[in-house]
Amino acid sequence: MRVRLSLVAAALLLVVAPSADAQRWRDAGRSVIPIDYYQGVTSDPAGDLWFDGISFGLYSTKPQLVETGRVPNVIPTDVSASEGYNHIGDLSYSPRGVLLPLECYDPRANPTNTCGTGSIAVADPATLAWRYYVKLDPADIPKAMWCEVSPDGKLVWTSSGNDLLAYSTADLSIAHAAPTAAPIRSVRRLAGAVPPSGITGATFYAGRLFLAGAVGTTFQVWSVDTSTGRRRLEIERQYSGESEGLDSLRGLGGTLHWQVQPITDTPPPTFAEPSLLHFLPTPVPRLTVSASPRTLTAGDRARVRITVRGAWRAPDEPLPGARLSFRGTTRTTDGRGRASFTIRPKRAGKLNAVARAFGEAPGRTTLIVR
Repeated sequence: MRVRLSLVAAALLLVVAPSADAQRWRDAGRSVIPIDYYQGVTSDPAGDLWFDGISFGLYSTKPQLVETGRVPNVIPTDVSASEGYNHIGDLSYSPRGVLLPLECYDPRANPTNTCGTGSIAVADPATLAWRYYVKLDPADIPKAMWCEVSPDGKLVWTSSGNDLLAYSTADLSIAHAAPTAAPIRSVRRLAGAVPPSGITGATFYAGRLFLAGAVGTTFQVWSVDTSTGRRRLEIERQYSGESEGLDSLRGLGGTLHWQVQPITDTPPPTFAEPSLLHFLPTPVPRLTVSASPRTLTAGDRARVRITVRGAWRAPDEPLPGARLSFRGTTRTTDGRGRASFTIRPKRAGKLNAVARAFGEAPGRTTLIVR
């Protein structure tokens, strides 16, 4: 579900000319997904994905969308009976597990969130089994429609009205599990930081919080600097459909992935099947390559460690899985973005190391042999 907009805000949005910033990303294809993968999407550093939908199922796939797990109703019966939770929004991945934002949704009711509370549940990434849930204090938020873990893993972000809220991930522990523990309070609030197109899904990319939403047929992705609350329009498209989850993942032809579903008040839908749209940044960011040591002595044996960094989930992040070519040998960087080479250069001169990775322009560094 999206953050609801006032009619005035919606009208203002529709008359504002698109910013040049909306062209920061280019279309990079589309994957058709099962209707069950409806509400949200998230992934881990290895590229495995999790989806939820249509209301309360949880599903896992390999990086190429081959399904590996399926639980049609992950919310336990006793939790649904006691709390009323029947809906999961755009989910997130953390070392604690898959985080599920919970609410009580009834489209016939006014308000639609019939229980007036929200929670974040933790599910096992491998088995998809429900572990526990932590209630969010209603003084901060009436429902949890999405959540996203910060790049450093310390905060989990969501929204209430026009404000972005952050909770400590340390509080999403079994010690704070409902129904026995008290609801947790937010630790940060960015007033007025929710974009004018609302929020249906979220992800972090290059250190910024990316937020998807739509008003009518105007679909937008905004990014927010969570240190200041300042936002920037990243993508704007005209679609007929329903905006849902958002994820950053190096694969499937892109680095940013947006669920757009064929449910619409303005038929026909732009995409007839449930879709995961893929985007690449424009211009493509360039890899950063460094070497240690960078100066070598001719005739001496040396062990050179080369590190590759890229602007993906965080600026200048060490990049595992990059292909690094040096002196006729190609190696893949490890989890810290590194690869090592043992060499004995015969003569003075220069040696080039070139790194390549999907979605980013090649980078290079030059070593000096004296």
